[in-house]
Amino acid sequence: MDKGVIIEYDFTAIDGAQLLFDTARKFFEDLDGIKLDAGTEARYLAGQNYLLGLTAFFATLKTKKTAAKAAKDLPVAFQKALGAKIAAEGLAPEFVKAVKALEAKGLKIVIATRADIASVKDAFAPVLSDNVKLYFENSITYGNVKWDAWRRAAKEIGVAPQMAAVVTGSGFGVKSALLASFHVAAVHSPHVAWQDFGGANYVGEKFDNMLVERVLRTLRV
Repeated sequence: MDKGVIIEYDFTAIDGAQLLFDTARKFFEDLDGIKLDAGTEARYLAGQNYLLGLTAFFATLKTKKTAAKAAKDLPVAFQKALGAKIAAEGLAPEFVKAVKALEAKGLKIVIATRADIASVKDAFAPVLSDNVKLYFENSITYGNVKWDAWRRAAKEIGVAPQMAAVVTGSGFGVKSALLASFHVAAVHSPHVAWQDFGGANYVGEKFDNMLVERVLRTLRV
């Protein structure tokens, strides 16, 4: 039976958590002079449904802007920022090396991103192959992926959750991947240090050789 890896590129290979916060902070400032700090983000937005989180946040503000519209526009703003960053910077050599190392062991790989595929496909060209697929799915939650999204990504390569490992960049991602019956390796960045990464098979500071080795060991490859 095939084994695979689902890589949440935006929050593991790059610091998407910081990029999302910076994008949201500018978005709210431009929207109505609304100030966003890390504590407010953690309380109202992180891991939350955009609409529900923004409704609760806006209830604390003196603004005539609607949470419903912001819930549509903020993910679009992040998508654009993400696409621009990936297209401009390309893939880090360490990430290319890691993906090729996993592929060399016979694993099927999905690289999942919230960026528009058309805007970043050229950047991912160095790693894409018959066994390495680029997959787009935006999220209705702020900085998180729900359990069913992991399963949809796994279907892209025809791998059962029990035979795959998710590489995620948040404590919320760890929990949703475990709920969906995946093994989990996580990249722990400073902006999400307060989140609970408990239950992950491995937690590291970056996408590197150690993470690859632990994923291979976890999948018994």
